[in-house]
Amino acid sequence: MASADEIRPARRLGAAGPYVAPLGVGAMLMGTRTPEDESRRILDHFVTEVVPRYAAPDGAAVPGMIDTADAYCWWYAEGTLGGQSERLVGTWLADSGARPSVHLATKGTAMLSSIDGVFTDGEPDWELARSRFVGAGASTLRDSLAASLGRLGLDSVDLYYIHVDDRSVPLEETLGFLASAVSAGLIRTYGWSNVSTWRLAQIRALCEANGWPQPAAVQQQHAYLRPRAGLDSRSIVSAEQLDYLRAYPDLQLVAYSPVLKGLFSAHERRDPGFSAMGAYAGPDAEARLAAIDSVAAQTGATGNQVALAWLLAQDSPSAIPLIGARTFDQYLECAEAIDVTLTPGQHEELEAAGA
Repeated sequence: MASADEIRPARRLGAAGPYVAPLGVGAMLMGTRTPEDESRRILDHFVTEVVPRYAAPDGAAVPGMIDTADAYCWWYAEGTLGGQSERLVGTWLADSGARPSVHLATKGTAMLSSIDGVFTDGEPDWELARSRFVGAGASTLRDSLAASLGRLGLDSVDLYYIHVDDRSVPLEETLGFLASAVSAGLIRTYGWSNVSTWRLAQIRALCEANGWPQPAAVQQQHAYLRPRAGLDSRSIVSAEQLDYLRAYPDLQLVAYSPVLKGLFSAHERRDPGFSAMGAYAGPDAEARLAAIDSVAAQTGATGNQVALAWLLAQDSPSAIPLIGARTFDQYLECAEAIDVTLTPGQHEELEAAGA
């Protein structure tokens, strides 16, 4: 375990962007499954106990990333179109005065045009829902960003994502809007989420050709487990995408679901039928979970903490994991991963595990 008083190096976001703490908070459940008092407790702890543990190379204080979206979280609030998380985060920012300590990210494109008929017996029909995403057209994004700023009570956000890659809209249209939003000061930088590697290459090429700012971040599902063979997913980082990100270190990987709903600590969640396990199940995952358990026993840390400590130590590419916990206790377990220091031998054991 590391000293709780140790100041650790922050991570730079983009080629010339700001330094931020390398561990963030995902606010997807705040205002729905996580009630307001619990959400505020998480956010308060993050900016007072976690963020101050990091500093820029010159010793300056840095902010910590809090990540939300306009769509959060209609699928846990039947009959609504989302917005609960942004409203809660906005109210907390106003009440706490914590804006200087926060690198605020939000997203557009995955809000629905209509919620009618999307739920059956309390469960969303995701195929129908995806057909109703408002998308990444310029006028839609203009309205979506304005609505997000209104709910957040802000004039600008630090990072704005295309939440779900929209192939029905020309990339030039989407990128042109994002470039104009940067110029207008509405967003500081932008990024993409749930996106294939070849699309990232197209995005970068169009930005270079048109003199537009390059994206600063890509937010994907990423964890210590590796996707099972044959998996076809835009949302989970593949070996090819890792290779691409190594080649372009100015594009920061932001990892959502880094503990896969807690299965590194909760052995009962490692069944292939568990929702977070399905994309990884197989001999490779079994070997890597055994390595997590071994290192956890050696360190006295939990499995979730070991998985996060491994991710925080990665530098090719580096990643900023987001803690998207439902409860304060779940959040705290993950936040305390910053005090877990793995030995070279433990890193080697984790890296060597699997096929």
